[in-house]
Amino acid sequence: MTTDLLAALEHQTAPDPNAAVIWLHGLGADGNDFAPIVPELGLPRHAAVRFVFPHAPMMPVTINNGYVMRAWYDIAVADFNNRADERGVRASMAQVEALLAREKTRGVAAARIVLAGFSQGGVIALETGLRHGERLAGIMALSTYLALPRQLQGEASAANRDLPIFMAHGTLDPVVRHEWGAMSRAELERMGYPVEWHEYAMPHSVCLEEVQAIGSWLRRVLVL
Repeated sequence: MTTDLLAALEHQTAPDPNAAVIWLHGLGADGNDFAPIVPELGLPRHAAVRFVFPHAPMMPVTINNGYVMRAWYDIAVADFNNRADERGVRASMAQVEALLAREKTRGVAAARIVLAGFSQGGVIALETGLRHGERLAGIMALSTYLALPRQLQGEASAANRDLPIFMAHGTLDPVVRHEWGAMSRAELERMGYPVEWHEYAMPHSVCLEEVQAIGSWLRRVLVL
């Protein structure tokens, strides 16, 4: 069985990229959401990085009265203990795995790939990256949470057991509450993952200070 590749925007910072960032948007947005941030990351001029911004599938979302929008999985209620539609999460994980495989066919080694995501996209970045069979460069999880911690304990990849994880969250977030992110950080740390945690006085969004921290982290994990 093959998985069709998701449509995506792409931006290369220089010809012949030897590193990649696959960056997943949040609920109701699309791949255009984070593309404008790339020039603000402060990456070195010589760095050749391919940024891939895929569009999530269109689907009805229960918590939004069944309205059809771009989503990585369905959400029934705003409840941390009923965090996500597991079947939908796993379907999106398979689609992201297909994007990872494509980067490898384009000459980018797994160890030079970062999985990134905001909100729902961050869920998929975490769940996919921590299970991926080859060592990645890192995971960036913004304003998000760990959806399947119990399952992860038995499914985690040994190759990514000490993978660098960047997590950031707004202390004023009314959508994915700050405590959800903090509890997810604690769950990951209990499992032995190194988490670089940042928090900012902001709602469900991204701020300039956070973008600067992301750029610094990317330069480190991709050795740019």
